[in-house]
Amino acid sequence: MSSIKRDKPREILFTPNINPYATGSVMAEFGNTKVHITATVEDDVPGWLRGRGTGWVTAEYSMLPGSTHDRVRRERKGTGGRTMEIQRLIARCLRAAVDMEKLGERLITVDCDVLVADGGTRTTSISGGYIALAIAINKLLKDGVIETNPLVHQVAALSVGINSDGDVIADLNYEEDSSCHTDMNVVMTQSGDFVEVQGTAEGKPFTPTQLENLLTCSKTAMEPIFKAQNEIINQ
Repeated sequence: MSSIKRDKPREILFTPNINPYATGSVMAEFGNTKVHITATVEDDVPGWLRGRGTGWVTAEYSMLPGSTHDRVRRERKGTGGRTMEIQRLIARCLRAAVDMEKLGERLITVDCDVLVADGGTRTTSISGGYIALAIAINKLLKDGVIETNPLVHQVAALSVGINSDGDVIADLNYEEDSSCHTDMNVVMTQSGDFVEVQGTAEGKPFTPTQLENLLTCSKTAMEPIFKAQNEIINQ
């Protein structure tokens, strides 16, 4: 029978305002994984939204050369399938945090560049992306660009998995992720609701009890992330 062996994230470090040109920025670190994140605000929206009075949040994601054991080649011929899937995930999850009508006809682009990849790059991008987004929105509020805070949910993400012993562990590093029988990315709001759950059995299928343990583990492990996010945003 499986049990929850580790329900805490790796060491978390968020360093805000690292980019003087972006409206919001943060370096997000979970263990050895490091992602440079910026949020840029433009007074424009995609063509299909113009005139509707609502805004939009999108995201871009890339892994820089040197971020992994083998050099990652830059995607000079267009965005690859894996990259596209990840940046769509990041954007979907961050949009869940925002009331687009309160944002007005503005586009916020969250750029996530992975400097070091040791597992959980997409979840680190989401957790850090929320901070960059919140910093950018706070600046819009401070400058009087918008009157009402459009952030309606606090969002964070984490990976959980089932190791070879059948135990559930949180915040997988690269080695753990490579050897786990089940890998799951969980995105949640601080109130405990799920934004997205992506889980796959790499070998042996997981049971309903194991699924329950994975979700329970993710909820517990997410609490320090929400706390760390608030400490940065409210400082």
